[in-house]
Order: sequence, then C-alpha cells, then structure tokens
Amino acid sequence: MKTCAFIPNFFKIYNILWQALLPFLKKNKRLAPTFEKRVTPDHLKKADIWIQSASAGEAFLALSLVSALAPKEKIKILITSTTSQGMEILESGLADKRLDPHIGYCLNVFPFDIPRTIQGAVKNVNPRIMILLETEIWPALLYYLKENQTQIFIINGRLSKKSGRHYKLTRFLWNKLSPDKILAISPLDAKKYGQIFENAQIGTMSNIKFDLMKSGTCNPSRTTVLEKVISKGIPLSILASIRRQEETQALKIIQHLLAEYPDQIVAIFPRHMHRVDGWKKKLKQKGLAFHLRSKITTPVSAAGIILWDTFGELRAAYGIASTVFVGGSLQPLGGQNFLEASALGTPTVVGPFLDDFAWVGEDIFRRKIVTRCHDHLAVARTMVSHLKTPVDRFEQQQRSQDYIQTRQGGTLTTCKIILEFFSNKG
Repeated sequence: MKTCAFIPNFFKIYNILWQALLPFLKKNKRLAPTFEKRVTPDHLKKADIWIQSASAGEAFLALSLVSALAPKEKIKILITSTTSQGMEILESGLADKRLDPHIGYCLNVFPFDIPRTIQGAVKNVNPRIMILLETEIWPALLYYLKENQTQIFIINGRLSKKSGRHYKLTRFLWNKLSPDKILAISPLDAKKYGQIFENAQIGTMSNIKFDLMKSGTCNPSRTTVLEKVISKGIPLSILASIRRQEETQALKIIQHLLAEYPDQIVAIFPRHMHRVDGWKKKLKQKGLAFHLRSKITTPVSAAGIILWDTFGELRAAYGIASTVFVGGSLQPLGGQNFLEASALGTPTVVGPFLDDFAWVGEDIFRRKIVTRCHDHLAVARTMVSHLKTPVDRFEQQQRSQDYIQTRQGGTLTTCKIILEFFSNKG
C-alpha cells in the first residue's frame, strides 16, 4: 500500500478521541463483560478468513456463508461480532450446523477500532481475506488490513441514506482506504459506495437475507403453544415491530380495526420490550382493555387486545394471523422485515417508509404480494378488507415464495468469490 502522511496524522486525532471515550465505554453495562477483549488483541489468533458481523442480522449472514463454504483445502475462519446478541446467535447457530470438514473456526469479540489495538489484531490474525458484512467501515481496520496486503471484501453491502451522507462528507479519508471488492445489495447502494470508495471494484449481488428465507412453514410446536393463547376460529390481526415514534398512529389503527371489525383479537408486538409499559399507559388512557401475553393461562376467546410482552413467538403468530401490519414504516425509520410474514402466506401491510428494505424490490408491491399504504388510515382500511374478505393463504404463500426464490443465490456468489481467491493464490 502506498504510504500517505495524512493517515498517521489522522490516527493521532482518532486515537485521542478513542482514549477520551474509553472510560465511558468501560462503564457501559453491555460492554463491561468483554471490555478487555475490545481494547487488546492478545486473544485473537491466526486465521485465513476473518468475517466481521456487527450484530444479530449480520451474524445470520455469517452463518449462511460459513455453512455453505466448501473449500478444497483446510482453512481457519475467525468470526467476530460487536454485540453480545451477535455472539449468542453465532455460538448457537454454529453448534447446530455441520460444516465442511476442511473448515475450522473460532469466535471472538470484535475489538474497538483503536489504531494500536487493530494493528495488533491484524498482525495476530494475519488473514488472507477479510469479509465485512453490510456496513462495517472502520478506518484503522481498513488501513492495517491494506498494510497487511489482506484482500478486503464488503459483502451484502448496504448504506442507509444517513450513513451514506456522513461517509460521503469524509470521502477524502475513505478514498485512501478502499476495499478490493464491494458487492452491494442494490444498484442504489452500489452508487452510494461508489461515491465513497472511488477506487474500489463495485458490483451488485442478491441479498443473502433472501437465502435465509428457505421455509414457508411454521414450527408446529410453536403453533401448538399459541393454541393455548388464542382460541381457534377467532380472527387475529397483528401489529408487529412497532417503534416508539409510530405508536400514536398504531393506536389509531387499533381503534379503527376494532370499530370496523369488533369480533377479532388485535396483537401488539412492540419492536423493543422496554416499550411495553408505554403501551400499557396508552391503552389505559384510551380505555382499551388488554391482556398481557405473559399473564395468559387459558386461551383468549373473546374479542380484544393482547399486548405481547414475551420474546420468540412472533413468527408463529404470523402463521395463524388473518392480517399483519409490520411497523418501522409509518415514520422515516427504515422499516422492519415484512418478508417473514409474507413468506408464510399472511396478508401483509406496510407503511410508506422502507428505506432499509429497498433491496427487496418494487415488484413485490406491484404484484400485490405485500401492500404498501401511504398512511395509517390506509393501513387500517386494508387490514379490515383482509378480515372481511380473506385471501387464499396457499396462493399468497406460493407467490411470496416464488418471489423470494428467484432472488436467492447471494450466499453462493460470495462463496464462489472466496474459493476463487484461494484457488488463484494456490
């Protein structure tokens, strides 16, 4: 890599900022248990491939890659994650997967991007390939990987409008730290990356998240559990992944649903569990009675509201719902994953704001596989229409699955690139 006086000078300032932040980060409850691993590189060992998966979503992508990889020679893979949730997903996921016998792997916490720490980490791992998933762009990491002559691939690349704007403002730095290859999940994301890394080889790929949607069926045991919560035969409407900023609009949807179609159960799944208390307060203020999911001991047979305050049952609930609204989409919050509900044949409705899911494509709305509405009132009316005129779930599921299957293949594309690199290098 060509030397550049600007980078070492930048790192002096960058390091000062990190040193100022470290005392506060050390006190953070989520970071405290792994803090020492984040500031020292000693725990990181040699690997041929280093995959960095920031959190939960990226951890699933990493699992998909590792489980599909079939090298002809023995390779060691280091998979790191920034969050405890990501680490838990990797640990449990890899314990359940049978990997190719040529693959050895280890898991570890991703260190802070402190120049000295990262320099030591790259030296210890000495990877031949670095796989950065989605939006993992760190200046010290890129600099020392390039200095180490490691091939750097950004895979499943995406940039939100906000992130793209911020990186673009500092492209004078990033131009000197270009990865070798970037595969973005849409032409728009590829364009954004091109405005930041002018010297990188940039293309597009199918989003690996399509590969994760292989089943259009629910776990029977999960569905059986829900039979103890909701009586059979009563329609179920779900408001899923509702964010704080759209709760007022979601409450109006609930009121409209119950006014237009009283004989139903409306289930509220907040995006974050700490908002359960906020929902309790809102529902009480409107005089709306509700059941807490955690308190239900016999199936709810009368119309009403269930406030879901437990984890792990949303997908099973999708499988028995008559209609679903997926939140994060009534305000400019990026959206939440609506494909999961659609893939089960559940009539699925979203709001207008879906920036984080532009990769899904417009065809899914044009083909009416998912309905996008311009405001909360249109959402409510569409959900009522699903209740009054039920769709053919099998047909709906088939259309959704066909859409997903024709867009799969991102995992194999990435594996091919990795294996071609090892083959060419001998």
